[in-house]
Amino acid sequence: MENKLKVDNVSLSFGGVKVLTSVSFEMEKNSILSVIGPNGAGKTSLVNCINGFYKPQHGTILFGDHDLTRLPSHKIAKLGVGRTFQQIELYTGLTTVGNLLAGRHMLMSSGMVAGAFFFGKARLEEVKHRKAVEEIIDLLEMEHIRDEVVGNLSYGLRKRVELGRALAMEPALLVLDEPMAGMNVEEKEDMVRFILDVYDLKGTSIVLIEHDMGIVMDISHTVIVLDFGIKIADGAPTEVAKNQAVIKAYLGCN
Repeated sequence: MENKLKVDNVSLSFGGVKVLTSVSFEMEKNSILSVIGPNGAGKTSLVNCINGFYKPQHGTILFGDHDLTRLPSHKIAKLGVGRTFQQIELYTGLTTVGNLLAGRHMLMSSGMVAGAFFFGKARLEEVKHRKAVEEIIDLLEMEHIRDEVVGNLSYGLRKRVELGRALAMEPALLVLDEPMAGMNVEEKEDMVRFILDVYDLKGTSIVLIEHDMGIVMDISHTVIVLDFGIKIADGAPTEVAKNQAVIKAYLGCN
């Protein structure tokens, strides 16, 4: 199955307020697609539709052979769509390792009895999941915080743990909602490096919402621009950067 994302004519409203209007685009697998636009443009609402948190009133969202449009979030996750959130959503009382293991819960199949007594399949499964977590810790350079309670970590490190938890579910498509928001320059550079490592080493397709245009233009294959819930541009970064509608939306000039 081709893990290709196709959003077709998606519209979303809350009451009388139109949040998305007839948004369409296609994303090839093994690519990085950035969604940009001014504040309130509908970027997070769009990815919330992809992940099943919102249900659009019109249009369809396809991932490979699967129609995601009306599926609940947990079923979409099982199909290989993972995400991070604009506001960090971690288990703050757990350690880094604990959060990563929690991200693998849908991949665990041992029954309650086997898990309780920790024998046979449950033991083998535990070893497998622990190994996968250790690989993520190495990839994201989190060895020094592996046993730290997440609630005690700095903001930038918590963002890194959240990326790791999303990776723990082994997604084919990873949606990152402003993963670098609130970071300093060094933290942003680290996060960009980790995102590119995930793309290069794991072949994961990535949908990125990000306000730093330098980063967007450097790492994206395709850029989509929203303004007041309407797609005003779609193409390669160099093309989008010269689009007059995009310049007007960002700078407010003709």
